[in-house]
Amino acid sequence: MTTEPIYLDHQATTPMDERVLQAMLPYLTREYGNPSSPHVFGQAAARAVRTARRRVADLVGARNELEIVFTSGATEADHLAIVGTALAARPHGGHVVTTAIEHKAVLAACRRLVDHHGYTATRVAVDRHGRVRPEDIAAVLTPHTVLVSVMHANNEIGTLQRLAAIAGITAPRGIVLHTDAAQSAGHGLLDVTELGVDLASLSAHKLHGPKGIGALYIRRGLRVTALQTGGGQERGLRAGTPNVPAIVGFGAAAHLITLGAIPPPPRVRALRDRLQGRLLTEIPGATVNGHPHRRLPGNLSLTLPGIEAADLLDRVRGIAASTGSACDTGSGEPSHVLTAIGLTRAQARATLRLSVGRTSTDTDIDQAADLLARAAHTMAPAPARSA
Repeated sequence: MTTEPIYLDHQATTPMDERVLQAMLPYLTREYGNPSSPHVFGQAAARAVRTARRRVADLVGARNELEIVFTSGATEADHLAIVGTALAARPHGGHVVTTAIEHKAVLAACRRLVDHHGYTATRVAVDRHGRVRPEDIAAVLTPHTVLVSVMHANNEIGTLQRLAAIAGITAPRGIVLHTDAAQSAGHGLLDVTELGVDLASLSAHKLHGPKGIGALYIRRGLRVTALQTGGGQERGLRAGTPNVPAIVGFGAAAHLITLGAIPPPPRVRALRDRLQGRLLTEIPGATVNGHPHRRLPGNLSLTLPGIEAADLLDRVRGIAASTGSACDTGSGEPSHVLTAIGLTRAQARATLRLSVGRTSTDTDIDQAADLLARAAHTMAPAPARSA
């Protein structure tokens, strides 16, 4: 009988909650109506979509459920937010600002504006913990800046940004503030009203929902140009027949979080701290990346000097983890996030991303620590002999 590896890659994706699956099943079978249809089948589907929209709005602290637009995922939401908002604001300017450690979807959207629409884009550096200073954002703003995009929590090192402070700079200037919040929404950390953001990208599969469904929070009154046009669904911002089962699943996953029907973040943080403590004690020279306190509760980015992280994971078949963002797998290039916080290329290649989640157990943590420490000891470079 084969034993499943210990899953420590919750920032790449999370296992779907069984309660989410149960909520989706009727809409994969007997509740098959198109929510745009006027008959009873369509009305039932439309009610389910409205309920899910309200639940996602509640999750992020939106004031109105119509501020939620469903997409295929956070990548599409990022592009709609950045390109759609910039194009809508084009008569007023042609400059966007982001940071050096954003998700590649955000960087690609900014690049699209530069390459195809004549915009200019500025990437602001971060400190060694991966935090951008609000005053550094302020320093690069111009009269032509229309949008600033700063992720809430980094997908590799987990660092949380000071969005409220950044909003205090952008809002008085009439500059739109977008955040990729795919990583933070599932941990009770995201309140769009408190943070003052105008746009927030979300993804269901990061919070134990289904893959292939995301959402964009759009503050009421904000103008966004649609990138996908057609039948006028999603307030005309995202044409196409809604993926009702996935939308229902997203809503169910969000509802479980707002109800408090899941293990609380402090439990996940305690497990992460336990794993971190064991590995720092047992692997000489190991260091943690990201902010020591202001980071995602389950994140552990660990650099192991002299050890190729990919080789270590190849040896430790009993653990499912990664060396960085799942979006970068196979690129062969060191993580742009890790080099942006000052790691050398060799240090970046020696870095593991271990992410603990709500399904992790004490036993998982202890066994993973044993396996990783043992493998690291066998791979560690031999100490130099004295002459």
